[in-house]
Amino acid sequence: MENSSRVWESVLGMDLGDRSSQICRLDRETGAILEERRLSMTASSLQRYFSELPPCRVILESGTHAPWVRRLVESIGHEVITANPSKVAAIASSQQKTDERDARCLAQLGRVDPRLLSPVHLRSAESQQALAVVRARDGLVRTRTMLINQVRGTVKSFGARLPGCSAKSFARKVLPLL
Repeated sequence: MENSSRVWESVLGMDLGDRSSQICRLDRETGAILEERRLSMTASSLQRYFSELPPCRVILESGTHAPWVRRLVESIGHEVITANPSKVAAIASSQQKTDERDARCLAQLGRVDPRLLSPVHLRSAESQQALAVVRARDGLVRTRTMLINQVRGTVKSFGARLPGCSAKSFARKVLPLL
């Protein structure tokens, strides 16, 4: 675990949502609930909240918001562990899932033994950006191919055919034929 030798006063489970996230903060020694609340999922809101806390261990589930939230919370000086949600049976197989229960469960597991969370390593910001460019390009290429195939299929349904050509020259070559 990174930073596991650091002294922390509480452990905070955070069930990440798109617009808001549920948190549950427990006392490190007793496990008593110190706070349960929702936080707005904006950088400024999280910055403000976590800046006011003494050092704590923060447990997040891996997901869309986990990379930027982790970077932000770590930059403030807290220890952050990212849980693998598919390996945390207490959450993944729960029949009574709520944001409150998930945040509490993350905090409890993080307090008792972080290894139970099957922690995952998140990509660096640079790697995440590079992968986003690759994925965006892939999505654009697939969309372009689907659109070209849609036009060709529509034309065929009227008994005609369009000439073969590259995707780059498709619009220029077929527009006069449509």
